[in-house]
Amino acid sequence: MATAVQRVKLEVMAVSAVRKKVGFVSLGCPKNLVDSEVMMGTLAEGGYEITNDAAAADTVVVNTCGFIESAKQESIDAILEATRLKSNGEVSRVIVAGCLVERYRDELVAELPEVDAFIGTSQVADILKAADEEFDASELTITPIGNKSATYLYDEYTPRMRATQGHTAFVKIAEGCDRPCAFCSIPSMRGSFRSRRFGSIIEEARALAKDGVKEIVLIAQDSSRYGEDLGETDALAALIRALGEIDGIEWIRPMYAFPTHISPAFLAAIAETDKAVKYLDMPLQHASRDVLKLMKRGGTRESLERLIARVRGSVPGIAIRTTFITGFPGETDEDFEELLTFVRNCRFDNVGVFTYSDEEGTPAFDLPNKVDPKVAKKRRDLLMKEQARISRDLNRAKVGKTFRVMFEGLSQESDLLFQGRLPSQAQEIDGYILINDMPDGFEPVIGNIYDVRITEAHDYDLVGEIVG
Repeated sequence: MATAVQRVKLEVMAVSAVRKKVGFVSLGCPKNLVDSEVMMGTLAEGGYEITNDAAAADTVVVNTCGFIESAKQESIDAILEATRLKSNGEVSRVIVAGCLVERYRDELVAELPEVDAFIGTSQVADILKAADEEFDASELTITPIGNKSATYLYDEYTPRMRATQGHTAFVKIAEGCDRPCAFCSIPSMRGSFRSRRFGSIIEEARALAKDGVKEIVLIAQDSSRYGEDLGETDALAALIRALGEIDGIEWIRPMYAFPTHISPAFLAAIAETDKAVKYLDMPLQHASRDVLKLMKRGGTRESLERLIARVRGSVPGIAIRTTFITGFPGETDEDFEELLTFVRNCRFDNVGVFTYSDEEGTPAFDLPNKVDPKVAKKRRDLLMKEQARISRDLNRAKVGKTFRVMFEGLSQESDLLFQGRLPSQAQEIDGYILINDMPDGFEPVIGNIYDVRITEAHDYDLVGEIVG
């Protein structure tokens, strides 16, 4: 999973002969959230309007995640809660959408007869049909994903209703994935890799800038391959440079780059484009040669350390975020120690660690030498403890220095504090700067960028004061 599981609740009201309200629950990664936003926009264009009143919803839509066991369980729990509301007479219709549907459609249909319609990742545009109580959900066209025939991609003309804060927006630049990673089920849920048109992304970004968006976050399952299927070379680098020319956009943040596709042109675009944040999200998953081979990713600790050095040499001051998996089948104590050494050597700015989830249908599911889940968790805890120490040291080095910070309003931790983010902090996953002071009479605006002097350092968050 590229990021920690997000839970976003949205409510929609339909205006028709009978006034209807639709409760919308979106689970999973930002890529799934964009699908939810597209479904929201489609409903809005079809005559629906936003409401904050979920208590009287007639229809509930659950957009699911199906990536790992914990995400699947969260999705099942949300579906069961929706069907409970239906059985109690509180809602009249339940729609289940997203990755879990794409992966387990037949089983879900058999086990959940109370659900009125199932929409896979290739059927996002069918949400209006599914929401219509007069429509026979069995007539929905199903595009099979398993044979890689899915073609759905939203574009600049697709209706969309954003659920993020007004100053930041996710822009999906590609869909699907062709990587053979042994632990991953994404190709079976999202289909083969396919890029959006260059001009489509630029036009969407321009519209977002006119709507007040300051930060564009470029997302895909593998953003570093953007444009390859269209016959383009280094298209992501060209896209970053073009986005940097759009008035109103302040930060451009590409996410989810694959380590074998970190090209000199891509790094040059980040280094030379003022609006491109000096930040690289690059999931590495492990550092042991043997484990990387079993994962079908390749590489060694030494080759990855050379890559990190190349990145930092090309973009001075760049912050690097990565993710790792502990407990992959065949991971030995020696493999884990090598991973720990790698983290100590590279001193990443931000790290996420997941324990291995044994997913049927993936090559790793059939591998021998499974690691005890308790051992996997212990290794995860040790790795996160080491990263906390590194992060604390890096944060302490920032105390007394002043940085440009995007202001985001009241803190999630306390109404007595404000919060903001450094360019090195992606929203929701990398921590915040807690702001406890500012000049008398100063009224900061959400989305604006201010100078903040760091006064305190914690493991992941910082504390500072606005100085200009």
